[in-house]
Amino acid sequence: MTNHDEGFIEVPGARLYYEADGTGPPVVLIHAGVAHLRMWDGQVAAWRDGYRVIRYDTRGFGRTLVEDVPYSNRADLAAVMDHAGVDRAHVLGLSRGAIIALDFAVEQPARVRSLTWVAGGVRGLELEDDPREVAMMPELERLETEHRWEELVELETRLWTDGPGQPSDRVDPEVRRQMRQWNLESYRAEQSANQPIQPDVVATEALDRLTMPLLVTWGTLDVAPTLASGEWLAANVPGARRHVFEGVAHMVNLERRDEFNALVGAFLDDAERGGAGAA
Repeated sequence: MTNHDEGFIEVPGARLYYEADGTGPPVVLIHAGVAHLRMWDGQVAAWRDGYRVIRYDTRGFGRTLVEDVPYSNRADLAAVMDHAGVDRAHVLGLSRGAIIALDFAVEQPARVRSLTWVAGGVRGLELEDDPREVAMMPELERLETEHRWEELVELETRLWTDGPGQPSDRVDPEVRRQMRQWNLESYRAEQSANQPIQPDVVATEALDRLTMPLLVTWGTLDVAPTLASGEWLAANVPGARRHVFEGVAHMVNLERRDEFNALVGAFLDDAERGGAGAA
């Protein structure tokens, strides 16, 4: 792997593990809450020839080491960019990572060249819960309390990788194996970070700050709030691009790797040329 850099970034109460590959305009990737930075391997391979692809393990995940202290996910993202010498980057997040990316774009829009929101949420948007997810919550909470990581990860894999109500053989077995492995690694490390500092301004109250190019995308087999969040965000930000992956659940970049890479890669290229929405 050429032009590779990795290591730890010292921030208050944590050492954030990061990796950077390639050369060119910077792209920062923020992982889902059921994985860590390895979930982006397929995107790094696709984009590192034209972009500098930066990714990191957020607190509580992967190789990042934490103390359980108050912290800001937006400040951590800024610290990663600062460490990499990046003032302004294309920012892409999936699931929990999409929420962090959107919060950061609202809080520090001048640092975001473009924003790609994948299967996430929108802070401040009130939506009905998906009854299929609600039905699983008591068991998920019990297994987490009892530290029964294998059973917990299998249940989370059914929800976020297979998709709610979908058979366990719907996705590529290798994708399912990877998701189980990555999620287990984070749980077994037991690096809990339970005191996130929420943004002062929620996204729903500051959409006018999102003047950067925006791509909003999700899969049709995801939970209902994700679908509704994507529809709302795409409809309420002028110039936003919208793409829906048919027959795909939460982990869009893994299920449809080549299609995802082409879609987002074209969006990044267009944003670099000054298209894909407002500058």
